[in-house]
Amino acid sequence: MKLNYFTLCVTIICLPACTWIETTEKGSGVTLVKPFNVNNCSKLGTTNVTVTHKIGILIREDEAVMEDLIIAAKNRAAEINGDSIVAKEPAVEGKMSFDIYKCSE
Repeated sequence: MKLNYFTLCVTIICLPACTWIETTEKGSGVTLVKPFNVNNCSKLGTTNVTVTHKIGILIREDEAVMEDLIIAAKNRAAEINGDSIVAKEPAVEGKMSFDIYKCSE
């Protein structure tokens, strides 16, 4: 019984640091860049992404949430043939907006 309790405690402690979203094959070709890097690019649109930032009373680590947000934005950009994303604003409670650009021909 002690082993099960220990396993449960370790799982609960590690859960907030987990990244749950997988990068798609196309999404891996999308790059997060700064606004000055897209001066000569075509804006394709904007995406608003949301990921889980809180599990019950546990709040996920900011780095894990940010990684999931970026992966989700890259995957969405790839769906519309974008190759670059630019964060529009800081993440708030697992939500963030990104502009999508096409920079290469």
